[in-house]
Amino acid sequence: MANLGLLIIRLVVGLIFAAHGTQKLFGWFGGHGLKGTGGWLESIGIRPGVLMAFLAGAGELVGGLLFAAGTFTWLGAALIVITMLVAIFSVHGKNGFWVTSGGIEYNVILIAIAVGIALVGPGAYVLF
Repeated sequence: MANLGLLIIRLVVGLIFAAHGTQKLFGWFGGHGLKGTGGWLESIGIRPGVLMAFLAGAGELVGGLLFAAGTFTWLGAALIVITMLVAIFSVHGKNGFWVTSGGIEYNVILIAIAVGIALVGPGAYVLF
């Protein structure tokens, strides 16, 4: 049952994370694409916006897919952690802890999940 539990955690977190990446990269799922996300990043002082949007989106997409697949799980987890740390230090940190005020709560949960899975391994059900 532990392997099934790890699979469920990896699939849900990894695929949602990957979907966030596609929002930034391609404008899928209601996202704003590179230009829109890049413009928002520039509006909060992160430059060059489009490049940073690409790096964030690529990190989310690749990290999420690796994490979901259980392939190079440590690398997928690292990309998730790096992306969330950047989000904490550049956007959410100034808003305190709770997500209801735009704080770091959700980012911390994702970091804990990614590090936890990286430490215990992906389980038996992996893509390759």
